[in-house]
Order: sequence, then structure tokens, then C-alpha cells
Amino acid sequence: MLGLMQDRPLTLPHLFHRAEQLFGHKRLVTAEVGRERDTTIAEWAGRVRRLATMLDTLGVSAGGRVGTFCWNTDRHLELYLAAPCTGRVLHTLNIRLFAEQLVYIVNHAEDEVVFVDRSLLPVFRPLMDQLATVRAIVVIDDGAACEIPDDPRVHDYETLLAAADPVTGRFEVADENRAAAMCYTSGTTGNPKGVVYSHRSAVLHSLFTLTADAFGLSERDVVLPVVPMFHANAWGIPYGAVLAGSDLIFPGPNMQPEAIAAQLARHRVTVTGGVPTIWMGMLPLLGAHDLSALRVVACGGSAAPRALSEAYRAAIGLPLLHAWGMTETSPVATVGSPRSHLDGRTEDEQADARARQGVAAPLVELRITDPDTGEELPWDDTATGELQAAGPWIARDYYRGEGDAQFTADGWLKTGDVAAIDRYGSVRLVDRTKDLVKSGGEWISSVELENELMAHPAVAEAAVIGVPHEKWSERPLACVVRKPGAAVTADELLEFLTPRVAKWWLPDAIEFIDEVPKTSVGKFSKKALRDRFAGYRLPD
Repeated sequence: MLGLMQDRPLTLPHLFHRAEQLFGHKRLVTAEVGRERDTTIAEWAGRVRRLATMLDTLGVSAGGRVGTFCWNTDRHLELYLAAPCTGRVLHTLNIRLFAEQLVYIVNHAEDEVVFVDRSLLPVFRPLMDQLATVRAIVVIDDGAACEIPDDPRVHDYETLLAAADPVTGRFEVADENRAAAMCYTSGTTGNPKGVVYSHRSAVLHSLFTLTADAFGLSERDVVLPVVPMFHANAWGIPYGAVLAGSDLIFPGPNMQPEAIAAQLARHRVTVTGGVPTIWMGMLPLLGAHDLSALRVVACGGSAAPRALSEAYRAAIGLPLLHAWGMTETSPVATVGSPRSHLDGRTEDEQADARARQGVAAPLVELRITDPDTGEELPWDDTATGELQAAGPWIARDYYRGEGDAQFTADGWLKTGDVAAIDRYGSVRLVDRTKDLVKSGGEWISSVELENELMAHPAVAEAAVIGVPHEKWSERPLACVVRKPGAAVTADELLEFLTPRVAKWWLPDAIEFIDEVPKTSVGKFSKKALRDRFAGYRLPD
């Protein structure tokens, strides 16, 4: 016997038409170079309809890839809906990748057109002749003074939009499993791999962002996504905000902490999200801005130090909301929202809980396995193993079938993260498999060492890598950035760590550096540090 419910596809046109019909009065604000633009969902929706016609005029094929090389803006949000709602595939390009990686990704995805913010033209222009399938470059003027090349392939966004008649009626995408968007992994090992999101996965993930134990997005919210729209669709926050009817504030090209803090205060933002390095940079500025409207400061991309979260709680009365995921998980798979079993616990215990990555989202399943045997391990918060994920917004393969080793025989995603899970299902990340330090046959968590180091009041950043050791195979080397004006010695840091970690975990050496190198999405680049300290000789 079958149920008698209507069989309607879960597709992104529903988000667009819901916003257009119900939330036309809601605001979209974008910071540009030297100015701020304020518009409404109604005006935005009319532009999306014209943009749909523009894609036809540009000759983008059915299912064709539409590249974007853009900041977080309302124009980028126009592309977020116009491309998938017309059956094309939105392909967000990471503006911080190396030129060789960008060329590889565009050619591998076979992008047919790329939309580029004017302020990013100096980065993109030198690549144009290497892009085999791109027939048109469309420049979105964001107020930058960058020269626009005199090239028949280059078009002006506003000129094309003004010439396009708006599509009338409803957008229709019949198959919810049709590709809606794609994003490439950061490619820290080997070539980047393409993750392809379906309409169904995007809609389900958007619904999840509205739930109370996630971000709880609602029509009353004012949302500022700091996490880039070129990275895993900004954690799904733009789609979720459109579905909920939230006001959206976009930081545009100015990603400096002062500019973001000012926007948060000026527009009374209630929900925001970004990687730990963003919140580290903003921490000294919190007292200078009225951030009392905030109710969620989401943090993901890498494990946030407990000390950072608690510093936010002390400064603005709101700790960071930890979340975990990756490009392959759309990306949010867990959220560390407060759990009822912690009620009445000490502040210290609750702070420890807030530093965890949290519980799996509804519809997402997790397990930890022994990396050698594949045996599933218990949820006792002691056993650690590779974290694996399954669910309707978890990738089952990469574009063109590359990277099969990332998936198990029974269809689970191997995340590459090492974790423990407690009996309540709360995930505690221990490390990335490639970043663990193996000393004398035992594993040392670089993440836990880093978090303890960054709890020291004089430390701004800390990253730990393994370096070769004749007796123990590997030993930890700590790379530490002092806070401006702060003074701390290696011996003082070792003394600080001694009561906090096992004695054999203590770093064999501490090197003070000016800055921890970052990846294209703002995470600590352990690879760059390993390259820098290749051949490092530990003290005897």
C-alpha cells in the first residue's frame, strides 16, 4: 500500500517562488567598494527573472555549468537561484585558489560562462586564455576601479540584464535529483575533486538550517554569512535564509574584521557564521560595537578553540555555536547546540561541551571506525576512529567518478577526520588523519594541543605538526603566533601545558612565527608548515 500524498519534487524553484510571493518586502544589503547597496527581495526576484533570460542569450546549454568568481553579494545570490532554477548548474569558484588550480577546476567542470566581480578581475583576467570551454565572461561592477578588458568575450552584467526580458510564470525543474550546484574540494592533496549537489539535497539541507537545534533561521532574523559563498554554498545559509524569509546582509569584498563587526552592529544582525580565524580577528573589537542583537555566531571549518568560544561568551554573553561538516556534506552535518542533559552542570563542564562539534543533524548518520580493520567503534567518548557519514545531503561520489577511495563499500563517506563520540551522540574531533602525530606507536592530537596552546592569554594562533624523530618516529613541533605586544617564552608555554596534557604529548620544540599560513578557505595550512619546517632538527 502506498501513501496518498502529492509527489512534488524538492527543487530550488520552490525557494525562489516562496520568497517572491511572501517576502518581497524583506531587505538585501550589500557592502561594495566605498558604498553600501540596499534592495528588496521583490527587486531581487525581478532581476533573477531577467538573469534567467540572460543565460539563454549567452547560449548556456541545458545543464551547463555557470561559474561564479564573486564575493558575498546580492548579485551572487541572483546567480544562486537563476542558474539552478533554469536547469543549469551553479559552480562557485574559490577566489583564493592558486591560478593553476582555478584553471584546472574551470576546465574540468567545463564551465560555459563565468561571472566575475570587477574587484576580482586582476586575479581572473590572466587566466582567460587558458579556459577551454568558457565562451563568455560577465563582469559585475562592485565599484572597484579595475580596468575592464576590451575583449569580445567580456560583457557587462547590468547591460545584459537591462536588455533581457524577465521570464514569466513559474520555474520548473521536474527531477529533484538533477544537479543544482557544484563545488570543488580545496585540493590539499592531488587535484581538487568536484562535489555535485542535487536540488533535493539543497532543499533538505535548507530545511535543516531552519530547525531549532541548527541555526533556527526564521522570518524575523537578519543574517550575515561571513563564510564565503564560493565555499560549500556558504554552509547553505543563503538558501536557508531565502527559504525562511530572513533579511540578508552581505559583506562584499571588505572582509576585514572591523568592517564585518561594524556591519553586524549597524544592521542588528541576529545570525552569522564563519571560520575560527574570522572570529579570532574580531575578538579584540567586540567591546567597540553593540552586538546585542546576535543570537547565533556559528563557527565551523575547523575545530574552534574552547578559549575562543568562552572569550565570546565573556565579551558579548554568547559563545560560538560549533558546527562540523565539509564540502562533501553540503556542508553542515553536526551542530553543537545546547543539550538538555547538560542542564545543571558546572560552567566548566558546559564550556567543554560547547567546544565539541555536536550531534548529527536529523537525517544524517555518523559512525567511527578503526582505520585498519574497518570495525565500527563504540560511542564511549574514549575510542577514536575515522568519522564516516551517510545521509541525503552527503556525497556518494565525486564528479567524473574520481576519488572512489573516499567512500566505503556500503556507501559511507570517509571524512578523513578522527573523532570520538559520547553516549549522547556528541562528536569530539581529535584531528585530521593526516595531521595526527604518531609518536612511539601512539597518536597525539595536534588539534587538542593547539586548543590548549591558544588558551594561553599571550597566544594568538598555534599550529602543531609532526617532525621526524630517530627514536619515536615523530614528535610534535608547535608553531606559535604571539598576540601583538605580548611576551611569552617557549619554557613558559611548556609550563602552561604541563598540567593540561599528558607529559609525552608536550611539544619537543616551540617555534615562534609571524602568522600561521592559511588555506583558501581560512583553515590552518599544516601542509605549508610541514614544507616550511622540512628537515627540522629537534633539540637533543
